Amino acid sequence: MSQPLAPHRIAVVAPSPVSMFNLAIPEMLFGKVEVDGRPGYEVVICAAEPGPVPTSGGLDLYVRHGLDVVEAADTLLVAGTGEPFEPDARIVSAVREAAAAGKRIASLCTGAFQLAEAGLLHGRRATTYWAHAEELRRRYPQVDLRGDVLYVQDGPYVTSSGYAAGIDLCLHIIRTDYGAAVANEVARRALVAPVRPGGQTQFTQTPLPPERGHACSDTRGWAMRNLDKPLTLTDLARHAGVSVRTLTRRFHAESGVSPLQWLLHQRIERAKELLETTDLPMDRVARASGLGTADSLRGHLVRRTGLTPSAYRAQFSRLGTAAADVTSSVA
Repeated sequence: MSQPLAPHRIAVVAPSPVSMFNLAIPEMLFGKVEVDGRPGYEVVICAAEPGPVPTSGGLDLYVRHGLDVVEAADTLLVAGTGEPFEPDARIVSAVREAAAAGKRIASLCTGAFQLAEAGLLHGRRATTYWAHAEELRRRYPQVDLRGDVLYVQDGPYVTSSGYAAGIDLCLHIIRTDYGAAVANEVARRALVAPVRPGGQTQFTQTPLPPERGHACSDTRGWAMRNLDKPLTLTDLARHAGVSVRTLTRRFHAESGVSPLQWLLHQRIERAKELLETTDLPMDRVARASGLGTADSLRGHLVRRTGLTPSAYRAQFSRLGTAAADVTSSVA
């Protein structure tokens, strides 16, 4: 009998004064990951100096662990700080050592300044909280700063912009490690928006932005329930009871993308879940997700993830009793 996989170890570094919200995000999301009934992650919060760590909100948090725990971690995640322009030399050193050891390294919000100071982002794409983006660009001109994305991955380094974008980054990490079905389940359990990925090889693609209105919410829900049908702009407009032009304008205002861009995104996400949770043939996956044919499925998935459907299934498949239920429901 094969031994169960050990949880993925994540060390979350708390620079002083640390953002309490940033520290809450990893615990909230990674702590909800279960794989075959076991925790998918082990999260340890650490600081340059164990003990009371000031927060940007004026409180002190007691952090038990020092930076020595980073050595045993698989991923190092640096939280944001209220004083980003003075990176802690001890944290910068730990980041460099982690990078030299080949670990994945991520930052939330202004934590990107620590990565930039360590030299990790030289010549790489990165992002940070918009209010400090110009200062990061001024201090570290070698960084290819992307100010219009929620998060971006370049090689083993992942950075997010501010506040709730940290949720998107953590869901992206979960999806990379365990697949879209697991990440979407975590999002549902945490009552947050589903993962909005940039794609495994096209990491700088802007994810779907947050929805900013509800006028088209019924139509979006209806479309999600009918992804297997050949929906057109006219179909969506008819359901919404408006003209195609009005639908397109409202849809873009609320979702940040056109109706057909949004629909394609949802179809690909549906296809990925079916590849992960069922053993349906490729042509059935394509039809059930509304992508039409196996060739169309392959083309879209390769462009989005860099993987063929077969390779994606081989990497992320989690067949079991739940998968059998899903298979029967779309048969």
